[in-house]
Amino acid sequence: MFCPKCGSILRPKDKGGKKVLYCNCGFSKAPQDDDTTKIKETVKSAKKIEVVENLEVHPKVKILCEKCGNKIAYYWTQQTRGADEPETRFFKCTKCSHTWREYA
Repeated sequence: MFCPKCGSILRPKDKGGKKVLYCNCGFSKAPQDDDTTKIKETVKSAKKIEVVENLEVHPKVKILCEKCGNKIAYYWTQQTRGADEPETRFFKCTKCSHTWREYA
């Protein structure tokens, strides 16, 4: 059903315990017994929330690990100081998991 005033689709809502069809322009209509309009409501169940383990995937870069001499480490940046300061770069060795930081 469409609104006779503005032509928008009429939507159902509860008004005083009864279902009525309404439009954003202010028009509303209660379905009549002899009317062929039927209001039917379908409620879908909420999607189950899946919890994903804390899997951080960081890009790998070529940089020398001070601890074991490995030449590949994971890389990420984080704002650790004021907003007007550059980000801090963090590295984590792919071999020994040694983590260090580099200031810009």
